[in-house]
Amino acid sequence: MISTPDLCDAHASKVQVLEPMMINFGGRESFGGKISTIKCFEDNSLVRELVAETGNGRVLIVDAGGSMRRACLGDMLAEIASSNGWEGIIMYGCIRDVDEIAGLDIGVQALGSHPMKTDKKGVGERDIPVSFGGVTFAPGAYVYADNNGVIVAQESLL
Repeated sequence: MISTPDLCDAHASKVQVLEPMMINFGGRESFGGKISTIKCFEDNSLVRELVAETGNGRVLIVDAGGSMRRACLGDMLAEIASSNGWEGIIMYGCIRDVDEIAGLDIGVQALGSHPMKTDKKGVGERDIPVSFGGVTFAPGAYVYADNNGVIVAQESLL
């Protein structure tokens, strides 16, 4: 089990700490792994594409622009991600189907929940550095998350 306080204590000079903003929705309360990123706004087309790939223990960071008007992740995509070996998803935006996602073996953190799905326009960027909450998430770096918070490091801390 990952403990972000313990990782911060042991590696204070190596971590960035996300501002407190995320709510833990997934069935895994702690998770971590190598970062993959998506930048999109009220369009989860790229999220659908990426979770369909083999996760290999990665964590998907989605910069959805902090939108509180649409959900970029629902139970079907979260279930696909879980089945394909993703450790977790951190959504700088909203998700939906929270009761179903809570029962899945995947970590999911987001700003909140919203019942409205996104449009599907195929718009967004993948595998680029994204920044929110005072932290930059770069593809290939590592992220660790639990009920205490989210931290980022350039190398594996485990």
